[in-house]
Amino acid sequence: MKILVTGGAGYIGSHMVRTLGEQGHDVVILDNLSTGFREAVLYGRLVVADLADRAMLDEFFRAEKFEAVAHFAAHIVVEESVREPAKYYRNNFVNALNLIEVCIRHGVDKFIFSSTAAVYGIPGKIPVDEETLLLPINPYGAAKSMVEQVLQDVGRINRLRYAALRYFNVAGADPSAKLGQRYKDATHLITVSLRTALGLRQELSIFGADYDTTDGTCIRDYIHIDDLIHAHMLALEHLSRGGSSRVFNCGYGHGYSVREVVRMVKLITGIDFPVREVDRRAGDPPALVADSSRIQKELEWKPRHDDLEYIIRTAWEWEKKLHGT
Repeated sequence: MKILVTGGAGYIGSHMVRTLGEQGHDVVILDNLSTGFREAVLYGRLVVADLADRAMLDEFFRAEKFEAVAHFAAHIVVEESVREPAKYYRNNFVNALNLIEVCIRHGVDKFIFSSTAAVYGIPGKIPVDEETLLLPINPYGAAKSMVEQVLQDVGRINRLRYAALRYFNVAGADPSAKLGQRYKDATHLITVSLRTALGLRQELSIFGADYDTTDGTCIRDYIHIDDLIHAHMLALEHLSRGGSSRVFNCGYGHGYSVREVVRMVKLITGIDFPVREVDRRAGDPPALVADSSRIQKELEWKPRHDDLEYIIRTAWEWEKKLHGT
């Protein structure tokens, strides 16, 4: 198929582009390179543009005639979304709406949406299934839930069918170290821990050690990037077969605390880097763990890398390559 990947020069999008390219799809990447990197695009054709430009989108879709869209372009830092909510609503909601509308105008009927577990806020039960009420506690999650609502509403009256994949904590890197997280100011725990081990940061901060969890630190469900992309490919196949719109959790169904992750990073790197406990970070729920039984049952998704050590080792090899150590 001819597929548009927005945000395809970023962390998750670039892994999707790699997999689509390896499978022979005709891939076009649209990215404004605000946080993405040209060199992360291993296949396809990169178009540097912004989803805020509605006129450009119309001309672009008229010329390209896409069969499907995979939408990854978004700001992703929860704490920043609390400080700068308008920035997140403009990029993560308004620009997504621009994209959805142009898909409808030009007859694109398959839409893969990069959503998030942040739509759940602080869920009443763990693990979280897809029927859990959406009560986001930060603008990042709120904007993503708004896009899901738009997809649901427009899907009722148009041909557009979608798969919204709610990611839990995506981590790890391509095992051959061709791709990985490149964000200069990374906020993901595993990436930040590894960069502290490399000496690129003076210390690692643990944001809150007084949560109602096993050891007082936040618990998250970490999913390897390749398992996540496999879920996207299965969702694309589902829509290509004429499957109906669906929402899927993407996680392993169990979590690790911040302290457990830090211990594993120290074990794998062999470096006992400094760690400091600080105040809680705005917008962080105590625990988020996925019930991913729906995607396992309906799309026959089988995790291949449900192993914290493997996740961190692939990320470690990437970080060493990225920073020349």
